[in-house]
Amino acid sequence: MIQSMTGYGKATAELPDKKINVEIKSLNSKAMDLSTRIAPAYREKEIEIRNEISKVLERGKVDFSLWIEKKESAESATPINQVLVEGYYKQIQAISENLGIPVPTDWFQTLLRMPDVMSKTEIQELTEEEWEMVRAIGHLVDFRKQEGAALEKKFREKIANIALLLEKITPYEKERVEKVKERITDALEKTLNTDYDKNRLEQELIYYIEKLDVNEEKQRLTNHLKYFISTLESGNGQGKKLGFIAQEMGREINTLGSKSNHAEMQKIVVQMKDELEQIKEQVLNVM
Repeated sequence: MIQSMTGYGKATAELPDKKINVEIKSLNSKAMDLSTRIAPAYREKEIEIRNEISKVLERGKVDFSLWIEKKESAESATPINQVLVEGYYKQIQAISENLGIPVPTDWFQTLLRMPDVMSKTEIQELTEEEWEMVRAIGHLVDFRKQEGAALEKKFREKIANIALLLEKITPYEKERVEKVKERITDALEKTLNTDYDKNRLEQELIYYIEKLDVNEEKQRLTNHLKYFISTLESGNGQGKKLGFIAQEMGREINTLGSKSNHAEMQKIVVQMKDELEQIKEQVLNVM
């Protein structure tokens, strides 16, 4: 099954002291274009996160965000480093005595603003449960698969429409031959107003009609339609290949149009181009 490059996923993990939120979204892109916004506690895992995302998603413009919501409690309050406070206080007293400067009246506020007094000194290791949450991109993959199934249905519909339109060309091919013969004959009789070699006329008509023959284009286009479907069924990661096949289909349809020389055939060709254009637009979203 093909996958769309468009998707969105979100997951959360509730832990005793915090809530971890992971959000990931992607759009179509020719290659992997990954940007991340990661909470400081998880920066050490950024390379692993990037590798995991690139391995699973393969292509797309991907935005990954991971942030933490702290739960308020007495235990979660930032601790005051009492040893540093005492050390700073003794230094301030010593400086006051040596220089004869009075101790500031707001000395306690001053102490709390000193370096590292209000910072946490311990570094917590990430638990396996937290690390598993970082890898929560399964929701986005599921979304991509759902979008891929919708795209596949649309592609099959459009390919079937082109095949049906191609069949509608056949009746006009014979009609076109008779009209070409009639037009040339009338032109000879009315313009030259003289007898002409009918055998030579038949030979010229055969040559002229062969130049307008579209059987090869029809056969190649039919083969491209079948190849598109078989590629569609061969699995994910086929977006670029489907795009190349759509280009080849376009070449054959354009040649059909230039060779048609018939109003009804040209109308059918325009309809085929419209169906193909919708395929080309959607193929850009296929991974």
